[in-house]
Amino acid sequence: ADMLNSIGVNSVIIGHSERRSIYGETHEDLKAKVKQAIANNLEVIFCVGESLDERNAGQAEATVKAQLVDSLFFLSEAEMSKVVIAYEPVWAIGTGQTATPEQAQEIHAFIRELLTETYSETLADATPILYGGSVNPGNAKELFGQTDVDGGLVGGASLKVDSFVALAHSF
Repeated sequence: ADMLNSIGVNSVIIGHSERRSIYGETHEDLKAKVKQAIANNLEVIFCVGESLDERNAGQAEATVKAQLVDSLFFLSEAEMSKVVIAYEPVWAIGTGQTATPEQAQEIHAFIRELLTETYSETLADATPILYGGSVNPGNAKELFGQTDVDGGLVGGASLKVDSFVALAHSF
């Protein structure tokens, strides 16, 4: 964290699905990273999301709730105000599949409800919740038009200027 601060980095992504799957990062690992980031004045972009098997088994909400409760909801309300949450359905990352706008809204609303129950409606309303599952110029406007979708955590589409500019215009 000191090294990141020394070069002007002010935000970190914690809990990305690839870190969870490839490196086996656990809820406890992520909790420690969140503590370290917050203690060093870094804004946290915290990723949550379910696999296709979890979604098909009706476990999407339970999976997302466990990720939030076990790794993030230990923070005080003041600390939590430095967090951005990114919902990235694992089944939609790099697969070309995307959650429908309704599926994205459903999970985003669920996350906002958990924030209200755990903290306050004020914090829940102020916390940005991003969608991060294969956002592209063709689906961005509908996804970002959902009530609880505050923006995108953009991967591959950010690598091509035309795609990224089209995404920005979708706002």
